[in-house]
Amino acid sequence: MENNLLKALQVRFVKLQFTLEFPEDSVLPKDKVSAIRGGIGEMLLRMNCVHDRQCEKCDFESECIVQKILYSKFVNKPEFVTTGGSIGYVLECENFREVFKAGDRLRFYLILFGYTIIYFNQIYQALSMLAKEGIGKNHAKFQIADIKDMEGTSFLDGEMINMSNYAAHMLYDYLVFRRMKMGGTFDKKEAAMIFDSPVTLKFQKEYLNNFRADAIISAVRRRIYMLDCFEGIESDILKSGEDDVKLKIRSQECYIKSVARYSTRKEQKIILRGMKGYLILEGLTEELWALLLIGELIHIGKNTSFGFGRYHLKCL
Repeated sequence: MENNLLKALQVRFVKLQFTLEFPEDSVLPKDKVSAIRGGIGEMLLRMNCVHDRQCEKCDFESECIVQKILYSKFVNKPEFVTTGGSIGYVLECENFREVFKAGDRLRFYLILFGYTIIYFNQIYQALSMLAKEGIGKNHAKFQIADIKDMEGTSFLDGEMINMSNYAAHMLYDYLVFRRMKMGGTFDKKEAAMIFDSPVTLKFQKEYLNNFRADAIISAVRRRIYMLDCFEGIESDILKSGEDDVKLKIRSQECYIKSVARYSTRKEQKIILRGMKGYLILEGLTEELWALLLIGELIHIGKNTSFGFGRYHLKCL
C-alpha cells in the first residue's frame, strides 16, 4: 500500500452503538436518523445557547459548542466545500419500524471524527435530556440502555459514563480490521456493493440516477480528503490512482429513494433523494479494496450526517 494512502488514513474516529429502550408503547418517526439528529441538536441548543438562537448575529459563534459539534469547522477548508454541513459525525439507523411496544429496543450508531470525538459527553447529556423530552412528534420517551464501542465494550455504568473505556482509532485501524475479516488478503477481484442507505452522488456537475464506477471511487477519495482537511492532514488522496480506471461495474440494480425530514432550523420539510440498490464490481486491486472498505465506515456522497451513503462490500 502506498505511503500517501497510509498517511491519508490517519484520521481519528470513534464508532459507538447506542441501545434505546422504550418503557411504554410508542410511535416513532420512520426516519430515525433525522429525528435523533434533530432531537440532539435541539437539546444542545436548550442547554448551551446564550443568544436566542440568532446564530448569524451571535458574537459567541466562534466559541459555540453547538456549532463545534453539529457544524464542525475544517482545519483546512477544501475549495469545493461551500455549504455549512458538518464533516465531524455520522449517524446510522436503518430501522424504519414505527410502532414499538413497551420494552422494545432500538439501536443506532454514531461515528465521531477528529476533534468532535472530545464532545462525546455533551452529546450523551443531550441524548439523556432528549430521553425525558421524547423523540418525534409523539414525544416517545426512552431510556439509554447501553452504549458500546466496536469491540463490544460498554461505556455505561448506570447513568454514568466510564471514560476509561473510551478510545479513538484511526481509519487505518478499520482497514486492518476489515482485512482480517476477509481472511487477511485483498486477492479477490470481484465484490458486491450493497447500499444500506440512499447515496446522493454528484459527478461532473450532475446528480446521478445510476451507479458509475468512476463516480463511486471519486466519491470515496473526496470523502477521505475532506476528513483529512478536517483533521489538518496534508493529503493528495484526491488525485486519481492508476488503479481507478480498472474498477468496472458488471451489473447493477438501482432505484431512487426519497426521505422526508423536518428542519427545525429552516422550519420546513425537506426531501432528500438518493440511489439505493446494489452493484457487482470487478477489477478490484489492493488499493481499490482499501479505498472502498474505508468508504464503508465514513459514508460517501452528500447528506452523510443524515445517514446517507452507507454501504457494505461482500466478496464474490
